[in-house]
Amino acid sequence: MADVVNLNQYRKRRRRRDGDQAAAANRVRHGRSKAERERLRRENDKAAKDLDNKRLD
Repeated sequence: MADVVNLNQYRKRRRRRDGDQAAAANRVRHGRSKAERERLRRENDKAAKDLDNKRLD
């Protein structure tokens, strides 16, 4: 005899799995790595510091 399958639960699991896969693909496509974020932050801090050092008071 076959097991009874709740189709609503099956659909929910499939939808979550598909959503998780899409989210992972979007993170790869649109996200930045931690190293890239840190590099950008350091560059911005250095640019602001250099600008402040050149300011005539």
